[in-house]
Amino acid sequence: MRNIRLANLSNCVVFFDFDNTITPFDVLDDIIKRFSVDNNWVVFERDWKQGRIGSKQCLEGQLNSVRVTQSRLLKYLSGIKVDPKFHKIIDLMKKEGLRPVILSDSFAWIIVNILAKNGVKGAEVYANGLKFKQDKLIPSFPYYNPACPRCAHCKKKNLKKKNIRDKIIMYIGDGLSDICPAECSDMVFAKTGGRLLTHFRKNKKLCIAYNNLEDIYNYFRGLDK
Repeated sequence: MRNIRLANLSNCVVFFDFDNTITPFDVLDDIIKRFSVDNNWVVFERDWKQGRIGSKQCLEGQLNSVRVTQSRLLKYLSGIKVDPKFHKIIDLMKKEGLRPVILSDSFAWIIVNILAKNGVKGAEVYANGLKFKQDKLIPSFPYYNPACPRCAHCKKKNLKKKNIRDKIIMYIGDGLSDICPAECSDMVFAKTGGRLLTHFRKNKKLCIAYNNLEDIYNYFRGLDK
């Protein structure tokens, strides 16, 4: 992260993580815990956190234990609320002609349905693929990068696709899958208590800590004053 003083958002490209950033908790983790028929997901979660496997292998293994129909999962997702300030952030960005970009190591089907239920329009979503076969979830990983197997979705690659010359790249996230794209960004907002903030502070890299999207909204709103 560079030491940048912004006058407004007009010269920025803004990227968001989804789970525990736009939502107040990790929705995918809750789905896996809630709808798994055994505890095998715990072993995959442990191995992923300890760096023994990447998130692609972790998610493939965990979803093998999940049993939920599309209609039942839709009913669950209908109760998920996004951070209320996300709407206001989008409004501020629209005034500057900007469209938020969501980069997630979750699944686009889940994200798109949550956004729709919350009336969120105009966000660009990059995430893993998901299909249903009766009550089984079949994942796919169109943005997987074999050269960097830590993440199922190579967020850094999609971020660089949007890296327009002379634009300030802003990244807002919280977890392990956010480290690579954040390190390629000019400004980083890292959520308090998350592994992204821990990584940046451990490596003495500049970032701005935030508690929830109200902090981001207040920062963006302050640019116009």
